[in-house]
Amino acid sequence: MEKTLGWNGKRLKEMLEESERLFQETGRYYAIEKLTLKEEDPFRFERNYASLRGALVSARETALHVAASPIVKEIGELCFALYTPEGDSIVVSTGILVHVHTMSEAVKFMIREEYEDDPVINPGDIFLNNDPDCGNVHTTDVQTLIPIFWEDEVIGWAGGVTHQIDTGGITPGHDLVAAIQRFDDGVYYTCRKIGSNDKIWKDHMINARRSVRTPMYWELDEKCRLAGDLMIRDAIIDFIKREGIDYYKRFIREAIEEGRRVFLERVKERLIPGRYRAASFIDAPFKEQAWQPIAKINAISNQPLEFIVKEDGTLSLSFDGANAAKHNAYNCGKGAMEGGQWVLLTQVLIYGDKVNDGAYFAVEKNYPLGTWANPGDPYLSYQTPWGNLIPAYTGMMKCLSYGVYSRGYREEVVTGYGLTGDAIQGGGIFIEGPLEGQRWSLSTFEISGQGLGASAVKDGLNYGYAMWNPEADLGDVETWELFQGGVPYLARKIKPNTAGFGKYRGGSAFAGIGLVAYSKEVDFFGARDGLVFHGAAGMHGGYPNATGYRLYAKNTNMEEIIKNRREYPLGDPYPENGEFEKYLQGDITRKPYCTIYPVNLENSDIFYYMQSGGPGYGDPLERKTELIKKDLDDEIYTKDIVFKVYGVVAEYDESKGEWIIDETATQTCREELRNERKEKSMTFEEFWKQERSKITDNRLSEHVNAMYSESLELSDKWAKEFREFWKFPEDFKMEVK
Repeated sequence: MEKTLGWNGKRLKEMLEESERLFQETGRYYAIEKLTLKEEDPFRFERNYASLRGALVSARETALHVAASPIVKEIGELCFALYTPEGDSIVVSTGILVHVHTMSEAVKFMIREEYEDDPVINPGDIFLNNDPDCGNVHTTDVQTLIPIFWEDEVIGWAGGVTHQIDTGGITPGHDLVAAIQRFDDGVYYTCRKIGSNDKIWKDHMINARRSVRTPMYWELDEKCRLAGDLMIRDAIIDFIKREGIDYYKRFIREAIEEGRRVFLERVKERLIPGRYRAASFIDAPFKEQAWQPIAKINAISNQPLEFIVKEDGTLSLSFDGANAAKHNAYNCGKGAMEGGQWVLLTQVLIYGDKVNDGAYFAVEKNYPLGTWANPGDPYLSYQTPWGNLIPAYTGMMKCLSYGVYSRGYREEVVTGYGLTGDAIQGGGIFIEGPLEGQRWSLSTFEISGQGLGASAVKDGLNYGYAMWNPEADLGDVETWELFQGGVPYLARKIKPNTAGFGKYRGGSAFAGIGLVAYSKEVDFFGARDGLVFHGAAGMHGGYPNATGYRLYAKNTNMEEIIKNRREYPLGDPYPENGEFEKYLQGDITRKPYCTIYPVNLENSDIFYYMQSGGPGYGDPLERKTELIKKDLDDEIYTKDIVFKVYGVVAEYDESKGEWIIDETATQTCREELRNERKEKSMTFEEFWKQERSKITDNRLSEHVNAMYSESLELSDKWAKEFREFWKFPEDFKMEVK
């Protein structure tokens, strides 16, 4: 008789199929009608949920001290979750919540592939996953999963995930712009068993050390995740000893069903039923720089989002109309898409309540096959799905904001967020000092400190938000320099004019300058929006945040500048009169876009990088002048911008060390700007004809034409609406150049 690990003699696969069938039939998790345990003793129920939550948070905080990676230790880039035997999350820790449902997909992958038979699931076994095609975001996110047994039954799974500095991909780093296929993405562990008896196997550690450029960080992060998982397992065993196995089995299912109901009530409370839509885009300028011939195209991703709020509180989220997957690193698997919507829903709708897969069961999803949101091809690269994911979900943030605004929750509005890109990435080899001969990777996670969009009542948060990490933190320069020792900082300061304009401005961004030192074979690259606005405009008249650009200098005289203690660049506040050009001799490169393939840098070369601001809310001409004065004093905006955009006339008073607003001149200037608007304005009909003519006269760029052509080909529904809106015949197609 074959051994089974599920409850009451069932196989785990049978339990998963039963769970899915019951939900399909009833719309309730495991068909639960009454929350019996909560109704009989609500205090006991809440106390027990809090005890599990506390156990996971404790596991995370303890594991932080085991990790070596500065990404984990400095900004807490890890999280833990507890799952049912079928792989549904029951409770989660603090941390990077984007990964909670990704680990759920990994557990379900193992169940569907019948790991119960081969390679067999035993007490003390350890599984590792970083495959985006079966429940992950990208290979740099590494998951450790262990089964939890009570007697001979699997009663759950504990999972932990951390972000790695390097996974041995085509170039050093963690978001590899140059990857175009699976074989470029780095080492893949597809739900692989890597240990038994609570110990990681030696052959796995040898393999892992030889597969990545930063083996110390990998090894200690593996121990970090396993330590947290084991703490969670111990807490569950103590729970069962205290409350009984029958109570536990019923409790975990009721907790998820309650999570689903809480989500429904929150949706009905906060949003207006109806159909919401948003559009986002991202540029991929690879035609001139890609190494591989098949990747040499300039592309733009179409990211149309349809967000339907139903009267019963359920949501429907669809990316129907997305254009095709590409030979670049921006492709998204299901795990990445689920993670993106999960992390935003937990921040905007279900914060403060039971966060688990109950919310997941209340949302219908459509990721169309063949698109960047669901390529269906495991051999494409999925190394940098954030390139599409982050801009795409600005649409969901905006739809949610229109909903809460309509309900009157103006303070809950968020116009969008900065794109956590332009990361300084790459790596090199030390040529002197105690680490001579060792490799270092350039993967600082100060990218988690972007600008957050404005609300309907106040300015956005400056350099303190990342959509994937609610606990965003820039981190300290000194910590990042510990492991990117080949690139000490020359400066890190506010980047003016990055905040989206509005009655309430978006959050501002910062920028930095790095110097290459003590190293050889240095690669440098990065990615962000540059030629398009990744989240379109702000809200109700607000402007988008600034796009990025690329700036670096080679063959410089920095060695001479340092030796003679002369001035060097500390920023780029006025690109038209740049400090690089003012202080440096050398070959200075400025590109109007941000996303670049790796370039080789040498000692004394320097580079500039800027983070992303957030979009604004409302008409900029309605912004109070006292707020503009503060913006100028804080170097959020420069004098020319507040004059051109906000209509504010200001002069700097050297004696007082502050900006002075000329209120009379400002009133006159603003009136002139309003009159100019009236003169240049046009009716919707005029605007529609103007935009339509760009299509009929074939005046759209090659990559815009290609983008829309792919969307028309891949989606009948989106194509029908596109043709109807522009009054084109049913057989209309874009003329691809």
